[in-house]
Amino acid sequence: MLDVSERTILADTFAIVSGRSKIQTRAIADAIVAAVEKNGANVSRVEGYNEGTWILIDVGNLIVHVFAPEQRTFYNLERLWGSGIKMASAERL
Repeated sequence: MLDVSERTILADTFAIVSGRSKIQTRAIADAIVAAVEKNGANVSRVEGYNEGTWILIDVGNLIVHVFAPEQRTFYNLERLWGSGIKMASAERL
């Protein structure tokens, strides 16, 4: 998770997540959308779901990026937005 509130008006936080395949990235995106809605928040928009290689989930002040491995390496959002404050990190399961 990156705090990008000082760098863009798009969102306050970016969450960057990886799946191991298109099927897994879609499953991760489905779980995120379900959890957001279960907690009473709204998902404004989901982009890239059909392709499954980079799925963007807009939850207002939070944007979740769900990547397949190749796209995460190629786009390297951590480098691009790296001067943002790293808020949290999870070890690979």
